Amino acid sequence: MTMHLEGGCYCGKVRYALDGDPMMSGQCHCRECQYISGGSPNVFIAFPVSGVTYTKGAPKAFMREDLEGAVTREFCADCGSHLMARPQTLPAAIVKVGTLDNPAVVTPAIAMQMADAQPFHARPEGIPVFERFPG
Repeated sequence: MTMHLEGGCYCGKVRYALDGDPMMSGQCHCRECQYISGGSPNVFIAFPVSGVTYTKGAPKAFMREDLEGAVTREFCADCGSHLMARPQTLPAAIVKVGTLDNPAVVTPAIAMQMADAQPFHARPEGIPVFERFPG
C-alpha cells in the first residue's frame, strides 16, 4: 500500500515526509520504548529509509554507546519530540505515529516485546501479540 504521510515535532521546527510502502506498523512495549514514550508502549510505523525525507529543519540524533545494537534516535532539539529511530540492523526508519499530522491513518498490526510490558499496559485484542520480536 503506497502512502504519502507528513508529520513533525510539537513546535513545528522539524518536519518530515514519508513516501512508499510501509514495512510494518505496531506497538512496542520494550523498556527502551517506555523511556521514550514516558511509560506507554510506542506506536510506530516502519518505512524504508529511502522513503523518509526531512522537509524542514533537521533533527538532533542520539545513540547510546553502552548498548550493543543501539538505535539512533532522532528528535527535535528545541521541543524534544522523538520523531523516529533508525536501527543498525534494519534499513528502516521507525516513525513515531504520534508525530504524524494524521495519526489515525495508522492502526497497529502487531504488539511486540510484551515480556517487558508493565501491568498497566493494556494487552491488545485482535492483533498478533509477541513476547519478543516477531519471528
